[in-house]
Amino acid sequence: MTGYYRVMLGKGSAYVDECVEGGFIGADYDIREDLSGKLTADWRAFNKAYIPIYMTNVPGKSKVAAGLACGSLWTIAIGVNEGDVVLSPTGHGMYHVGRVDGPYFYDPAGPLPHRRPVTWRSELIARPDMSEDLKRSSGSAGTVVNISAFSAEIEGLLEPSAPPQIVAADPTIEDVATFALEKHLEDFLVANWAATDLGKTHQIYEVDGEKVGRQYPTDTGPIDILAQSHDGTELLVVELKRGRASDAVVGQVQRYMGYVAQDLAEPGQNVRGVIIALEDDVRVRRALAVAPNIDFYRYEVSFRLKKVTHQA
Repeated sequence: MTGYYRVMLGKGSAYVDECVEGGFIGADYDIREDLSGKLTADWRAFNKAYIPIYMTNVPGKSKVAAGLACGSLWTIAIGVNEGDVVLSPTGHGMYHVGRVDGPYFYDPAGPLPHRRPVTWRSELIARPDMSEDLKRSSGSAGTVVNISAFSAEIEGLLEPSAPPQIVAADPTIEDVATFALEKHLEDFLVANWAATDLGKTHQIYEVDGEKVGRQYPTDTGPIDILAQSHDGTELLVVELKRGRASDAVVGQVQRYMGYVAQDLAEPGQNVRGVIIALEDDVRVRRALAVAPNIDFYRYEVSFRLKKVTHQA
């Protein structure tokens, strides 16, 4: 199956023109060595080997920043498969689109030395033509973002004459109106983080001003939100569930917490978890009774009309 990725080519798309002209995508991250023969299929093993190198080459960076950098480098070098499609922003509201057509190679003479050959299409995608969901995903922080969930939309934007893709309604959704309001729960929480109880004690993890703590990658899936206490002593794993949470989410959060504790936390840094859902049940409460380092929050979805009186 073809994968689709948003790939930033330098900070602020600084190298996008050079990459398109040269027929490649690439990354840097101050890893100045040829990675041929060193790219294991297990990205966690790659991170374990190269996080210390990155932190030596870029003093002052945290393990969270180093993990994200090495993970992005691995994804570009080997995680993206030949035949996958990449979208790279121009920095001016458009996206170049190309297909990866070769393996990793190293070119120390130019920018973004860790490269993959790409055949770029002549057509560009305009950001205003994207759905709101694709805009959000393609605009996420970080060098590489997996946007494969929007493959049909992307292909439709490239081939405007193609028939529209019809997505069947999800039969598990009982209340469509409520689901519509909940759909952007994560966006709303991120935008209003400072006004929440969690925002009083923690901030969404940032690196160089970017909220990289949103959809932070782990070896068991992405963390919805990774936050850090204002005093830096605690990392917080936040999992969002639309509707009612099941007891399985407790194990999911514990797996994320285990990854954070083992691979990201600095010495002496505590790790806690938070589940946010519309409802819980007795199974969730039983599971949380023996997980004192995980808190549960309910969210409320509301809609109201307020009449405005205009004077004549």
